[in-house]
Amino acid sequence: MAETRSPRPTPGAARLLVDCLAEQGCDRIFTVPGESFLPVLDALHDRPEIDLVTCRQEGGAAFMACADGTATGRPGICFVTRGPGATNASIGVHVAFQDSQPMILFVGDVDRSMRDREGFQELDFAAFFGPTTKWSARIDDAARIPEYVARAYATAISGRPGPVVLALPEDMLNDGVPEGLRPRPFVARPAQAPCPDAMQALMALLADAASPIAIVGGAGWNTKAREHFQAFAERVGLPVATAFRRQDAIDPASPVYTGNLGYGPNPKLVERVRSADLIIAVGARLGEATTDGYTLPPPEGGDFTLVHVHPDPEELNRVYPADLAICATMDEFAETAALWDDDDVISFDAGAEAHADWEAWNTPRGGGYTLDLAACVETMRDRLPEDTIICNGAGNFSGWWHRYWRYRGFPSQLAPTAGAMGYGVPAAVAASRRFPDRCVVAIAGDGDFLMNGQELATAVQHDCDMIVILVDNGAYGTIRMHQEREFPGRVSATRLSNPDFAMLGRAYGAWAERVTTTDEFVAAFDKAHSMKGVRLIHCVIDVEQLAASGATISGLRAPK
Repeated sequence: MAETRSPRPTPGAARLLVDCLAEQGCDRIFTVPGESFLPVLDALHDRPEIDLVTCRQEGGAAFMACADGTATGRPGICFVTRGPGATNASIGVHVAFQDSQPMILFVGDVDRSMRDREGFQELDFAAFFGPTTKWSARIDDAARIPEYVARAYATAISGRPGPVVLALPEDMLNDGVPEGLRPRPFVARPAQAPCPDAMQALMALLADAASPIAIVGGAGWNTKAREHFQAFAERVGLPVATAFRRQDAIDPASPVYTGNLGYGPNPKLVERVRSADLIIAVGARLGEATTDGYTLPPPEGGDFTLVHVHPDPEELNRVYPADLAICATMDEFAETAALWDDDDVISFDAGAEAHADWEAWNTPRGGGYTLDLAACVETMRDRLPEDTIICNGAGNFSGWWHRYWRYRGFPSQLAPTAGAMGYGVPAAVAASRRFPDRCVVAIAGDGDFLMNGQELATAVQHDCDMIVILVDNGAYGTIRMHQEREFPGRVSATRLSNPDFAMLGRAYGAWAERVTTTDEFVAAFDKAHSMKGVRLIHCVIDVEQLAASGATISGLRAPK
């Protein structure tokens, strides 16, 4: 056997960087390797406690890091290389920004001496990522690595959580570091308790309200926030709606849960928000999707009182003028509300009424299709654990799960509020690695899947245990729906000619089956659920089954 030459020692700067990540609790990194950060990869060779997940495309790796940050509340970590790698990863950074999720992207950069010459794959990363991050910077001095890493963590988790990008010049990673230089201590999210006077004012508003409603989720929402806010809302009978794709922010079994806002909400919930005289937004930014284009409620001219609770003062009064703005972390606010003793607030009947409306809306209703997606969700509800994690990207296919699935666990919904396609499979990889004892399901459309379907290879390589439900209607269904609404019958650029996804899944090493009827789906799902590993069910449906709302192509084309 040929002798292997001795490797050079890992450079001090790279080893220090990895030590700093470990000090901050980093136990997993998602990467597409690049020569620009080879010293970091070498340092990770000696850190088996850090799970290094090798991905197939930087966009998938960044989505995994974003999902991991969502699941843990600590920044998801991703390493990519220079221009092509960083631009591929930018979609994950954008989602982390719009979704308010903590993430740190490390980018291998050109040597310091080559900067500003448009060197190989060179980009000004601070300028490129500036609009979609909380902070973008470059570490030029290896001695400052502990400072930059600690600041990156603090920035990503404080206030409104979000992404940070740090560029790492290749030659800097090969530098030595001063003897005795150590990582900075673990950075925790700052505690932000609500002002007692503000809480008293909130309770007074609630006592005077006739038809209040809360809209919750986001901004560092966690298990503590979920449990305490639910206890508070149940005590006073306050109806609680969740913001777009924040459906696990409260247990849907709660007697005051009233459903989710966003695309295709329950009309009775829409009317409840419209008629509310007090809206308590907790964590929600009240963005475009949650508010139906800033109309539910409107920022101006509405006949209601708005209480807005958010951990970032820059978010308060940014779009919606708040009658009472409370700057606090979600868990601290929720705990204070749950423990607040105020006999002036008489319990409302509205919470129970709103929950009954949601129960009726949440009951699966099939449309009589050969392969009916409502029946597919019902099958899953009957068989899967209550804490199953559902991951999806963007597309009308997700609407059936948003309407009919019950997100009982926390976290149990990994879905981009930014509406990015291709998120579901990478998110499921991240969830499977993070929660190996929980059931993980990725829901993907045909167009959505092929944005990042290559990450099935990552799932198989890293022994993930996950099910992929791939809904194939041969179209970019969401765009087709809008196209038929605006230009009925004039189909342009929205048809898809697809591969045999079951065969593709098997080529990646997954178990896979193609189904065309509801009965075939039930049989295939039972088989998939009985196994471990990566499993894919290719569901071929009629494009007529366009949306969970009941929208159909024939209906959209019909004369009005």
